[in-house]
Amino acid sequence: MTTQPEYILEENLVSQLQELGYGKVVIKDEADLILNLKSQLEKHNKATYSDNEFKQILNDLSKGNIYEKAKTLRDKITYNKDDGQTGYVELINQLHWCKNQYQVTHQITMEGSYKNRYDVTILINGLPLVQIELKKRGLEMKEAFNQINRYERHSFTAGKGLFQFIQLFVISNGVNTKYYVNNPVKARSFKQTFFWADENNKIITQLSEFANVFLEPCHLSKIITKYIVLNTANTLMVLRPYQYYATEAIVERVKNSNKFGYIWHTTGSGKTLTSFKTAQILTNLEGVHKVVFVVDRKDLDYQTIKEFNSFSEGSIDATNNTNALVKQLADDTKLIVTTIQKLNTAILKPKHMGKMEALQKEKMVFIFDECHRSQFGDTHNRIKSFFHNSQMFGFTGTPIFADNSVKNALGKRTTKDLFEECLHKYVITDAIKDRNVLKFSIEYMNTVKLKDDVVDIKVEDINTAEVLEAPERLENNVDYIINNHNRKTHSKKFTAIFCVQNVKTLIKYYDLFKAKKESGIHDLSIATIYSYQANQLDEDANGFIPDEDFEDFAAEPQSQYDTKHTREKLDEFITDYNKMFQTNYSTNEFYGYYKDIGKRVKHKQVDVLLVVNMFLTGFDSKLLNTIYVDKNLKYHGLIQAYSRTNRILDELKSQGNVVAFRNLKEATDEAITLFSNKDAIEEIIIQPYEDYIKSFNEAVDRVLKIAPTFNSVNDLVSETEELEFVKAFRELMRVKNVLSTFTEFSHDDLGMDEQTFENYKSKYLDLYDTIKSETQKEKVSILNDIDFELELIRRDEINVAYILTLLAKLSETHKPEEREHQKKKISEMLDTEVQLRSKKELIEKFIEENLPLIRDSEQVNDAFDAFWTIEKKKAIKNLSKEENLDFKKLVDVVSNYLFTEKEPLRDEVIATMNERPSLKERGKSSKRILSKIKDFIETFIDGI
Repeated sequence: MTTQPEYILEENLVSQLQELGYGKVVIKDEADLILNLKSQLEKHNKATYSDNEFKQILNDLSKGNIYEKAKTLRDKITYNKDDGQTGYVELINQLHWCKNQYQVTHQITMEGSYKNRYDVTILINGLPLVQIELKKRGLEMKEAFNQINRYERHSFTAGKGLFQFIQLFVISNGVNTKYYVNNPVKARSFKQTFFWADENNKIITQLSEFANVFLEPCHLSKIITKYIVLNTANTLMVLRPYQYYATEAIVERVKNSNKFGYIWHTTGSGKTLTSFKTAQILTNLEGVHKVVFVVDRKDLDYQTIKEFNSFSEGSIDATNNTNALVKQLADDTKLIVTTIQKLNTAILKPKHMGKMEALQKEKMVFIFDECHRSQFGDTHNRIKSFFHNSQMFGFTGTPIFADNSVKNALGKRTTKDLFEECLHKYVITDAIKDRNVLKFSIEYMNTVKLKDDVVDIKVEDINTAEVLEAPERLENNVDYIINNHNRKTHSKKFTAIFCVQNVKTLIKYYDLFKAKKESGIHDLSIATIYSYQANQLDEDANGFIPDEDFEDFAAEPQSQYDTKHTREKLDEFITDYNKMFQTNYSTNEFYGYYKDIGKRVKHKQVDVLLVVNMFLTGFDSKLLNTIYVDKNLKYHGLIQAYSRTNRILDELKSQGNVVAFRNLKEATDEAITLFSNKDAIEEIIIQPYEDYIKSFNEAVDRVLKIAPTFNSVNDLVSETEELEFVKAFRELMRVKNVLSTFTEFSHDDLGMDEQTFENYKSKYLDLYDTIKSETQKEKVSILNDIDFELELIRRDEINVAYILTLLAKLSETHKPEEREHQKKKISEMLDTEVQLRSKKELIEKFIEENLPLIRDSEQVNDAFDAFWTIEKKKAIKNLSKEENLDFKKLVDVVSNYLFTEKEPLRDEVIATMNERPSLKERGKSSKRILSKIKDFIETFIDGI
């Protein structure tokens, strides 16, 4: 069968577009294009233009570059009518985007510095707005991309420059099809070409299917009018499919209901653009009074302000002054970008009430960025209850599910509790598969090793804090970073973050780096930033990375030694920073320092940024590729921290590097599994209200049996009795916390009144502290029994070896639902990793046919090897048979290819053929067979 020629591909596409509703028009050159433009604009505007009038219109259309023409397209052109009146020309109907005139033509010839003939052009109201370039099957799409770049240089600006009105390019070789937005050649990158996909993120690659969905006239003009963003950097941006579906889902919900919703798009996938475009479209909806985009103050950094103002100049008020927000809420500003802290102040402070109360009945739409963080406190409920006619939508890369939720004052809560339904999902495996974020390479370093003669020490008896903060261990970790940083960051072409468990350890690490730099051991620029508040409970083990409140820092009392010491140390470190960058910051200007340090990390002026919690969420820098971790992380905190490294940049940045100085292997696997699972349990199942009332009253009986009155707690004689009371009352508090989340909750339903409960609680708290301090077991120091040395214990890349460990787990799993979950997880990973996709069918065959027969998980590797060998022999025999090749010669060619890593020459491939093709056919035949040999090696050899 011969390869389908390019012109057949072109003819088929034009016929298909006609069936979709495009009128076919023959346009040979620019003269034809201009004549057609005149008739189409007349038709669209229901007008007739004299030669003089159309000449004015054409002169206006010929002005400006790509960006300026994109603005012209969305405006109305004015001209002087022959009768002296002013006329207006609409170039495209943006409000009713289906009401435009659609045509298709092909083989237009334009002559600039060279003569070019374009494949397929889509005209809307006569203007060329979409250019489609085709290559025959078997050729790379990049050839079409490069060809369009040549057209841009050679002929798009020719004549009246009407081809600079192009909004979108489509490139295809029939089997793969992508789209991208028009920009000057220097602003284009093949990495910014996208596949379209369906709502479930399944990509649509075939040209015919792509045309049916994407090039359907209404859909295409909707993309052009609604989903291309003109930013103030004078470039155009187009939304990717998942961004489109998320925006559409929110817009539909606002149009048709008062329900809430949230979007789960993985960290690094472009939520800022999606949420901005959503906000922008919502401001134009009838009935919507204002759209308020809400971020946390820590996210309103240099980059966020720059990004948002690039979409809409002056949309962000970056000050801490709530008056400016209240003024915007009261005037005719439709889109407001503010912080959750200012919004909270606006609805709490009496001085703002006069202006704010007028908004309570208005239709207000709130969009919360990174809603997994600051939305789990009282502020969310406060905003919800203040604005009576509001709708709330959240964007998050790491939602809170039942598995990763933690208890707070309002009990356990999930993202679903606050924002109701998830409207669209685009998870980490989707983004890696689509190459919208990078994969992670994770190295787990063992930093502590027991000496050979040490036995019989129980883990729970060890003073782990002493071990983890031992000077030898910290110094080894610093030496590792110094020795390996260049390798990890490609000789400092990228930068890194080092996150540590607490401020005390951070100070030790900073001092070590500084001392070694002063000794001439390294030349890394090290900087740090942290909160110097008194240490609070570290919740990061549950996944939460605590937020920082900048305003409170300067007001922090200085009486506690730790707080004073950590602030003084930070001022020391800022002095070092000031010397390095000729700045003048101190802890009195903490927020200014925070913004400046973020900017310098983004500009690669800081090699390693030492942090505890800051910059681990919401901080985006494409030039950051490595994170060193000496901190317990879990679930969304872990994914958020790792995701600082995986922003797409260029070919050199192939992955995000994670170096873990703690054993985070299990936590990493749990987190990636949870946030790859689109069916994760969103609801924490709770019993009916009456069941909890019953449990509470039963717990009251147990408390009263031990201590009939709160004063009788004083009469408890033994530690055993005191401990029994503590356990009984703790259960009472647990049930009451759950009850307080029910809307129907009333103290009148309980078997203990509120005051009595509080009296018992005071006794409980005092007694709990006493028992805790008295029963605290002294930890054993093992510093003399361990060696501090660094050893790479494992490096996880998602490859066949990694899949085999999952298969071993699967063979041990007997519960049907767990088996299905594990199989689904393996299937998603096979889809995600390029190296594994070719092996997917065979691995799934092994799971279905061979795995059920394996009784011992330790036999999985051997069974897989045997299976793989059989399949490999089958495949090489089939290749020999299909192409009529000499089996022995074929095996020799493959063996030489693997040994030399050089492609076999054409004559070597031809020598394997039992029947030699004609001279004319030799090139094509050898190319086909070589391609099949490469496929065989990719499937059976590479990555095994």
